[in-house]
Amino acid sequence: MEVKHEKRSGKGIFYIEENGERIANLLYIFKNDTTFSIEHTLVNHGYEGKGLAKALLNAAIAFARENAYKIIPVCPYAKKVMEGVETYADVLYTVENS
Repeated sequence: MEVKHEKRSGKGIFYIEENGERIANLLYIFKNDTTFSIEHTLVNHGYEGKGLAKALLNAAIAFARENAYKIIPVCPYAKKVMEGVETYADVLYTVENS
């Protein structure tokens, strides 16, 4: 399934559709010019366990890397996946790299 992205002033969303219906999304909000927070990740009932949340998070991480952004994982899912994992250290916001 294809991850799509919409960016608006100060925020954006990564999402996946099936038959024209959004079945999963990840909402982020810019905190400043170089940092955004992942606020919420949602996968519709019936689509859990299919890797959709991970696909959305991977898209957000790729977006951050492509644009030299740092991520603050507010969403419990993003926080659980990202924090303490060396693979994401380059995009994870910390006080030391702010």
